[in-house]
Amino acid sequence: MKTRELKLGALARVEGEGTLHLRLRDGEVTEARLRIYEPPRFFEAFLRGRAHTEPPDITSRVCGICPVAYQLSACRAVEDACGAVVDGQLAALRRLLYCGEWIESQTLHIHLLHAPDFFDCASVIELARVQRAAVERGLRLKQAGNAIIELLGGRSIHPVNIRVGGFHRVPTKTELRPLAERLRREQDAAVELVRWVSGFDFPDAGCDHELLALAEPGTYAIESGTPTAMDAPSAAGLPADTDRALPTRTFDVHDFGDHVVERQVPYSTALHSVLDGRRHLTGSLARYAISGRWLTPIALEAARDAGLGDPQQGTVCRNPFRSIIVRAVEVLYAIDEALRIIDTYEPPAHPAVAVPPRAATGHGATEAPRGLLYHRYTLDARGTVTDANLVPPTAQNQGAIEEDLRRTVRHLLRTGEPTDAELTALCERVIRNHDPCISCSAHFLDLRVRRGA
Repeated sequence: MKTRELKLGALARVEGEGTLHLRLRDGEVTEARLRIYEPPRFFEAFLRGRAHTEPPDITSRVCGICPVAYQLSACRAVEDACGAVVDGQLAALRRLLYCGEWIESQTLHIHLLHAPDFFDCASVIELARVQRAAVERGLRLKQAGNAIIELLGGRSIHPVNIRVGGFHRVPTKTELRPLAERLRREQDAAVELVRWVSGFDFPDAGCDHELLALAEPGTYAIESGTPTAMDAPSAAGLPADTDRALPTRTFDVHDFGDHVVERQVPYSTALHSVLDGRRHLTGSLARYAISGRWLTPIALEAARDAGLGDPQQGTVCRNPFRSIIVRAVEVLYAIDEALRIIDTYEPPAHPAVAVPPRAATGHGATEAPRGLLYHRYTLDARGTVTDANLVPPTAQNQGAIEEDLRRTVRHLLRTGEPTDAELTALCERVIRNHDPCISCSAHFLDLRVRRGA
């Protein structure tokens, strides 16, 4: 009986600190653990005792790449608790702000973290030597996303202009005009980005997970929607790589905690989650499967041309290695949607609606670039937070990532005897497919292998 262990001390090109422990026995994967070893950050604890106006600013510090996702999820939860409704042009401005985050975050992942895998490059620096024009295009697209966040949020990282009820200040139509001109210039670049990534060499793969995303009929859900789950292929007796759309079910965001249940695992400081007791995946693949038919025409055409099928005809993509294409399509969609919002923008009479406190529990969810992000806050009559719960997409995806590791490594073992270097490269690619946001930093690989008979 032959046992082999692979330990990656620090994963490369992921946002934060994590390690992988893989155990193999007689050609089978007996253990695959994605371990998050960063210390707990205690955001839920130090939200308690704070005023109901404070969660957006506090939670934005959870992530320097996705602060808008945390701010708007917090706003939605607090406003839900207080019975406030933000609609009209204020809601449109929030969606525009979120488009900026999708553009900058997805282009960062595509170019700095993920694309090097397809060119056997260790970093974006190496990638720039062989794909300089593509990297420069990606940086311009990211800067365009940052420009949206900076204009609406006051600064591109940890914005300061977002508040419960709306904004501290809203832009004029004149201020948005140069932004629209810039986005129009970059729209062609986004089309080229989809074409570029669609030409990569993708391994055949599938994922047998339930998919979870927000859905809002008629539009591609970003800053609001109803939690919607799509069945796993195995539930219909189909292979994991099927491109068929499967039945979906919805549930109210107020019932999120009844459906998505967190649990602690002994090897990680991050909680794992299950959806109705089953493994699930959230993020770009889930959004495209559930809401792809509501992409704008330019994004939908790009998706079809890129080989993602036709979501209007019930086609989905379940190959995690091709998730980079879906992210590129979402960049194009976000630019197109941002232009639509700017073209129809009329400054609201007031920058925010009143959100008087009351004793209640509120729930909010938005679609962060990496997937569905859920916030829950309980307030007392004075508006003081007495309880808080944040469920990020990476914590929900860890079970799916580990299963994808088992499935992919098992397939590789059946084709031969891979070296440690080959196993390492494959495992890191599988993890980067899902763009895990552990905190927000990149580390180099420290590999330790223990072999034994």
